[in-house]
Amino acid sequence: MVQTTSHTAALLKRQQQVLLPAQNRMLYYGDQPLAVAKAKDQYLWDVEGNRYLDFFGGILTVSIGHCNDEVVEATVKQLQTVGHTSTLYLNEVTIKVAEKIAAITPGRLQYSFFTNSGTEADELAVLAARIYTGNTDIIALRHAYSGRSLSMMSMTAHAPWRLGNVFDGAIKHVRSPYYYRAPVAMSEADFLELCVRDLEELITTCTNGRIAAFMAEPIQGVGGFVVAPQDYFKRILPLVKQAGGLLIIDEVQTGWGRTGRYWCGIEHWGVEPDIITFAKGIANGMPVGCTVMTPEVAEAVKGLTLSTFGGNPVAMASAYATISYIEKRRLWENAEVQGARLRERLLAMQASHQFIGDVRGLGLMQGLELVVPGGKTPDATRAMALLAAARRRGLLIGRGGLYGNVIRIAPHLNVSSADIEAGCELLMLALADVAG
Repeated sequence: MVQTTSHTAALLKRQQQVLLPAQNRMLYYGDQPLAVAKAKDQYLWDVEGNRYLDFFGGILTVSIGHCNDEVVEATVKQLQTVGHTSTLYLNEVTIKVAEKIAAITPGRLQYSFFTNSGTEADELAVLAARIYTGNTDIIALRHAYSGRSLSMMSMTAHAPWRLGNVFDGAIKHVRSPYYYRAPVAMSEADFLELCVRDLEELITTCTNGRIAAFMAEPIQGVGGFVVAPQDYFKRILPLVKQAGGLLIIDEVQTGWGRTGRYWCGIEHWGVEPDIITFAKGIANGMPVGCTVMTPEVAEAVKGLTLSTFGGNPVAMASAYATISYIEKRRLWENAEVQGARLRERLLAMQASHQFIGDVRGLGLMQGLELVVPGGKTPDATRAMALLAAARRRGLLIGRGGLYGNVIRIAPHLNVSSADIEAGCELLMLALADVAG
């Protein structure tokens, strides 16, 4: 069990005097803040000296372990060579990353633009779709999360993350393919049909019949690791195309082998997007966003555009080293194998605890939905308690879902079998702590 001292409390008091209060409200990792001192590979240490096995990686961002030696070496080398150029100059390492992305992504995706975050990547995707199609309306999913700008908070359909009361009326939301929350006794096939009909009705009633794009995460991240039915994207794609729209897939959390078997999460569903956005795990913690699109969409974006820090050579060196590390070790295969191992253990835990209503996910992106036993009423209180109990046991996991009742588990892509077993043992202890 971890030990605490007054050091964390002192740091919290200092932060509360100078950082945005809304940020401070996000600090409580369960029942108290966690003050980070250092991290290496699968572990993180706090200022009290406690060590944690990290199964959340800074919200699925530390994709190949903290302070990965190969990434650190490449980053330092670049920092000692050229630290900044902006998009005004040619920069070989940025070109190399774009070449990798063009080779890795499915279908005809070819042209990339680099920014600093998933928010900016999604912003450019929407802009490109509106320019290319000449249409305005964007359709997104309920329970979606797209970022922190005003327009991306409009895209987000998740009340706690919509701030400012300034929303884009051209963004419409359809039913999420969230089968666990389907109407009672509805089969998965009938639920899929309901989702498809909802999209069709929205296009014909809430738009002029023409849209710019349909945008979705293959697995909703902040929404609670919601996995779409297998035929979902194949069913909705013809409706999107018939309305003149593009398919934008947000791979900010699902990309880079996270879901197992493939580089990109959407490949599990067998469709080819017009635009994909990336961030988080692309550079193992460095601030990189990327929007990659087909040639015809890219060529439609006329006029001037730049990003002062997008394509920064230091961040790009981190991204190139991260992608190369994943590629050399074929970590999408490890994600599939270890994800299956993790899933098997989680299902065993579900069998022992009635408050685990659902286990879902792909690869190393697995979620537990906690409910009041005997039904499907979300239990956010127990989820928060489990987060805190796991932290006290030395395990870091995440929480999400519209109701705050989904535990999110996402070990780094090069996680070992031993660490999967160790993490599951700690999680079992934490579950026992909150079972009463």
